Amino acid sequence: MPVDANLRTIVTTAASTLDQKTIALVRVATAIAKGGEALLRDRMRAARGAELPPLWVEELLLQSLLNVGYPLALAAYGVWRSVAGPLRVTVEPVVHSNWTIWEKRGAELCEHVYGRTYHKLLLNLRELHPAIEPLVVVDAYGKLLARPGLDAKRREFCTLAAIAMLDAPRQLNAHFRGARNTGASNEEIDAVLAVVEADLPADRALKVWELWADMRSRSV
Repeated sequence: MPVDANLRTIVTTAASTLDQKTIALVRVATAIAKGGEALLRDRMRAARGAELPPLWVEELLLQSLLNVGYPLALAAYGVWRSVAGPLRVTVEPVVHSNWTIWEKRGAELCEHVYGRTYHKLLLNLRELHPAIEPLVVVDAYGKLLARPGLDAKRREFCTLAAIAMLDAPRQLNAHFRGARNTGASNEEIDAVLAVVEADLPADRALKVWELWADMRSRSV
């Protein structure tokens, strides 16, 4: 196992921290990020076997458009439809008359996730490109991530899983904080990473654990 002695203890005790439905959801999130129809089909069938609420998967797939992009997310949708059949749950529609709602709830959720670094985030986004701030706050957080159907903490778990697959340490660090800010304990994040590690190369898993170990030791 590609972790030091202290982290070995975390990995071996983490599995019992999360409920089986959340573990199944995180495993689907990593499969979406990895791609591959066979893996996706196996994980999605396992999720159905764990009686995962179908709406959780529908919402995970929508937020995957943000985390891994349209090609992987749309491919995952195709597999999910073949496993679960046509959409049979009530979902919030995306209609442009809801723009003001998206703007308000997007700002609220984004501030909740980023906490004291929220205003710094907005400044950084504006410096990157003037279009990015509303795309993140309104479209990503207001239109998708603040939707009903999946709670903010589980959304952050799935985001952590996807970003770990993508090797984006700065964003991963931000969402370690985001998971904490949405109510996750250190032990729950340990458990998410223990699930994710199985899908990572050994060197990548080590980097992820080291990044988390550094933050875990600090109250930030």
